[in-house]
Amino acid sequence: MPRTLILAALLATAFPAAAADPVLPQAEAYTTPDSWRQPVAPVRIADHTWHIGTADLTALLVVTDDGAILIDGGLPQAADMLLSNMQQLGVAPDDLKLMLSTQAHGDHVGPFAAVKRATGARVLASAESAWLLAHGGSDDIHFGDRILYPPVQTDRIVRDREVVELGGMQLTAHSMPGHTPGSTAWTWTDTRDGQPVRIAYVDSLTAPGYQLRDNPRYPRLAEDFARTFDVVRALPCDVLITPHPDFSGWDFADTKNPHPQPKSCKAYADAAEKALDLE
Repeated sequence: MPRTLILAALLATAFPAAAADPVLPQAEAYTTPDSWRQPVAPVRIADHTWHIGTADLTALLVVTDDGAILIDGGLPQAADMLLSNMQQLGVAPDDLKLMLSTQAHGDHVGPFAAVKRATGARVLASAESAWLLAHGGSDDIHFGDRILYPPVQTDRIVRDREVVELGGMQLTAHSMPGHTPGSTAWTWTDTRDGQPVRIAYVDSLTAPGYQLRDNPRYPRLAEDFARTFDVVRALPCDVLITPHPDFSGWDFADTKNPHPQPKSCKAYADAAEKALDLE
């Protein structure tokens, strides 16, 4: 069999087309809810901002005149689906210029390595996230080696309040450590119905099974969470989006009403602070 046909067969096995399977395949390393692997049609957030991920894992595509930006991608097995959704929106693989993330857990950056190979896009991340990305999620502070994914090299370190610009769209990084040491919120201004709309894509504020106090791997975790709540409350935030969409009232599976219960950044931070009870 010619080498090109062998490669095509391998790629088809690794990333089956979304149309051929209503749910993306389960990973062998760890299992996830079906809704995290359920493809949905792209959802328009604003004039240049789209959700192209699955029903319950956010992946945002910001389209500009000079190319596109992907923020998060979901699970490793979502790579082919993301590329297909980009093409539906008129974004060819080489049109994707940048890849950003809110955190470096495998359910949000799992397909980055494959998408980077397919597009040549540059990966930008916080220093802490860059380390975890390079190690494929191994030696995670809280999860050890339980949530692994193909490692990917970061091309540029992004610092707190740094602005990333492409095609006139300016995205500001806001350091918000807690859920991970490198957690980041991204804010930018888009338009909708002829009016500017300030979008805040804010990382998770949960601590699933974490040791919040006296954690030997993260001694000041509780203090970082406390500061992060204040950061999130102060974000420019007409529209809040979160990596797990239900946290911010989104339902991407509902094509008629994908945002039935909008939530403000302040309400998001207030609820998370109450749930964690850091006092």
